[in-house]
Amino acid sequence: MLGYEKDIKPMFRIRDVDAMKPRGLNLWAYMEVRAAADRILSRLQEGSMPCDAPWPQSAIDTFRQWIADGKNP
Repeated sequence: MLGYEKDIKPMFRIRDVDAMKPRGLNLWAYMEVRAAADRILSRLQEGSMPCDAPWPQSAIDTFRQWIADGKNP
């Protein structure tokens, strides 16, 4: 079972966190990512997040599985 602290948070780089904070989302805050998980997944799948280059499919699959696992901390 995937967890935010171990599996998801490390995938967000400092530049990703800095880019999203002005938009009201702290990617290093579990509760914020949990609440926005479906929107984040949509952006990851369409390739508009992160803003510099899309995530590899394996990372998107990990994020999707984290959601399916219940968005564990």
